[in-house]
Amino acid sequence: MTMRDGTSREWTVTGMDCGACVGKVRNAVERLPGVSQVDVALMTERLRVTLDEGQTTRERVEAAVRSLGYGIAQNGTAPERKGFVLPEITGSDAALEDQTAHASGSVAADAPVSRSTPWYRTGKGRLVIGTGLLLVVAWTVSLLASDEVARWAFVLATVIGVMPIARRAFSAARAGMPFTIEMLMTIAATGALFINAAEEAALVVFLFAVGEMLEGVAANKARDGIRSLASLVPKTALLEVDGRAREVPAEALQIGQTVLVRPGDRIPADGEVIEGLSGVDESPVTGESVPKPKEPGDWVFAGSINTEAALRVKVTKAAEDNTISRIIRLVEEAESARAPTERFIDSFSRIYMPAVVGVALLVAIVPPLAFAQAWDVWIYRALALLLIGCPCALVISVPASIASALSSGSRRGLLMKGGAVIEAAARTTDIAFDKTGTLTHGRPRVTDVVPLGGTEAEVLSLAAAVETGSNHPLAAAIVSRAQADGAPSLPASAARALPGKGAEAVIDGEPAWVASPRFAGASGVINEEVSRIAARLEDEGKTVVAVFRPDRLIGLVALRDEPREDAAAAVRQLQTLGIRSVMLTGDNARTAAAIAGHVGIQYHAELMPEDKVAAIREMVANGRVLMVGDGINDAPALASAHVGVAMGSGTDVALETADAAILRNRVTDVAGKIRLARATMANIRQNVAIALGLKAVFLVTTVLGITGLWIAILADTGATVLVTLNALRLLAFNPDREV
Repeated sequence: MTMRDGTSREWTVTGMDCGACVGKVRNAVERLPGVSQVDVALMTERLRVTLDEGQTTRERVEAAVRSLGYGIAQNGTAPERKGFVLPEITGSDAALEDQTAHASGSVAADAPVSRSTPWYRTGKGRLVIGTGLLLVVAWTVSLLASDEVARWAFVLATVIGVMPIARRAFSAARAGMPFTIEMLMTIAATGALFINAAEEAALVVFLFAVGEMLEGVAANKARDGIRSLASLVPKTALLEVDGRAREVPAEALQIGQTVLVRPGDRIPADGEVIEGLSGVDESPVTGESVPKPKEPGDWVFAGSINTEAALRVKVTKAAEDNTISRIIRLVEEAESARAPTERFIDSFSRIYMPAVVGVALLVAIVPPLAFAQAWDVWIYRALALLLIGCPCALVISVPASIASALSSGSRRGLLMKGGAVIEAAARTTDIAFDKTGTLTHGRPRVTDVVPLGGTEAEVLSLAAAVETGSNHPLAAAIVSRAQADGAPSLPASAARALPGKGAEAVIDGEPAWVASPRFAGASGVINEEVSRIAARLEDEGKTVVAVFRPDRLIGLVALRDEPREDAAAAVRQLQTLGIRSVMLTGDNARTAAAIAGHVGIQYHAELMPEDKVAAIREMVANGRVLMVGDGINDAPALASAHVGVAMGSGTDVALETADAAILRNRVTDVAGKIRLARATMANIRQNVAIALGLKAVFLVTTVLGITGLWIAILADTGATVLVTLNALRLLAFNPDREV
């Protein structure tokens, strides 16, 4: 990409505590020439833009943000990637601290400092302390001096306290945003001085500072769940080279290297156990509290804890691609996928504030002009209305809930790609399940080998040669059985999958297939007697594949994949939630019927990938559909549903195509995901009701003269804090609990 075409640049912006802050940063940056695709995320404090540095430099972008009173530090270029593997977000504390000296001179500006900085050392904390001291001094003077001296003390306290707020207000106005809370606050405080309400003006400035500080504390609390994920992966690892272990940075590990994980250590990388037997606590990653036994061949997650004995693990994922990194990037990036409700509220808020300003203007001039009322009384009430006009609480009502839900879900292995997915999942009416690896364990085993044109060893040798290299569970089971029986290994070439049918390869110069009996029958190598044998095996709930050459059948192999223990419970839980379930599978009808009967679910069998897509589209026409799958054959169907959910053990294609993922491989987590989504939407509705309800109440009481300036500012900042605290309740939500 050329510089003239634009390069993706990314910064960490500190001091953003509500949706209005996001709007100010976005509008200020969008106005710069050469800037496009501006993405500002509140909860992750991220600013990403496509920047033509021939027109606008990075320094100019940073200056525009700092002029609004926010701190900013560059993270570097953000490469574009897809699916669950998302752009890495760094924003280290060290980089932030290095930028401190360049922050705005405003005392209200939160310079980019370490995220562990106590509140009283932040810009907003210093503003609270400063305005509080000014107010105390003014009150002290009022006790010791005349009323006139006291009035000037409060005037001085108001002017000094409001100056940093006014600087931010006029910076926003120059950037094309006249209707900001800072501007309304500046007008209200100045207007109060002109109508001889200096003491209340000073109090309002102090309460405004306190409210902003509380908003910051609440917003940081919401971010803590996301930040804590980064601490799960250890900083160092014991790398084994030539039989000796040495400590290296975990982020430097490369695919294929071997690490030693001692009892009590966190596993430093996603990998495969190659030696040792131990229990591994995966709760930091998946939320599963019971340690899982691990042995050679099993997969382990970075960040999980080895509890019993030493393990040797082969690294299979680089640091930036391990499970924890993918979860962090998913949660951070998910803010960009805004829910329809959030987009509507954002549009509504743009109308709301100017409307309130217009009402305030009418309140100030109509009663005195039309009804000869006192100017100072109605100007005072109009000023109070201005303070209620900021839509901060309303704008943050959705992203705060979404961020809390994403964080809560990620700690329990329930990943969702943003608010749009959460809202769609909450509206689900029908769920379609793939069978293999979803409702079943995906670890079938060979139960029968029926030689028909050769020996049992020849059947297994030929089948294993065709299936070698495939990641399909049936293929792995056949290869494993051939190795266990010591069947001769045959060289294969030109191997390829036949989606929905089987696999083929060239063995000893001649094509060979491992495929469904239906496909073999179409090839003319199955007679009625063989069909009866296959049907008998299928009636026992087994999957049957035929092993054949172009003109002859070599044999049949039967495999059985047991349903997951929680599959039936998951279907029952979904029924309780009012959701219909159906199983879609490419397996034969007899095997599908056996599995469906055990689970208690309707089914459609013998489906090709395109048939699954057609079935999903038919369901989509009549309801809101969520599809759960794990294989490469499921990717088109996942994309066709309103929400596609990949099981965590699934292929990378399924994970990247899906809108959500389940890391614990528990079918009941599908119901948990629905419960979390519905709880999130209920929380959003509560937040909107709190925000609009408080505004409505205080708009009325202010016009009637029941409440004044200081109550108005408490109503504004208090609503924002209440909404954020209500959203934080989702961090403790347990999606496993049936209600």
